[in-house]
Amino acid sequence: MNVFWTEAALSQLQAIHDYISHTSPEYASRMIDRLTKRSIQIAEFPYSGRVVPEYELNEVREVLESPYRIIYSVNPEQLQVEVLAVVHGARSHPGIFGNPVES
Repeated sequence: MNVFWTEAALSQLQAIHDYISHTSPEYASRMIDRLTKRSIQIAEFPYSGRVVPEYELNEVREVLESPYRIIYSVNPEQLQVEVLAVVHGARSHPGIFGNPVES
């Protein structure tokens, strides 16, 4: 499958890099490399990530690259994966499409 990064996800990657680079430019680059390399996994195995618990939609999944969550949507008809967000794991709600599923 092809992997596409949304503008929101790319902006989040840039913000992560900018934040980390204040203390360690080298570590900031390594973290962004680690996050973007997860594209290989989700391209080859799009359902390997878990269903995002806040949304409970089979097509919206996430992989973890500590301390971040890479949230993506699988579209099997178009043979593509769209990365929706990259958020810190400590955030209680990733805010990718409105309110999460109520428990």
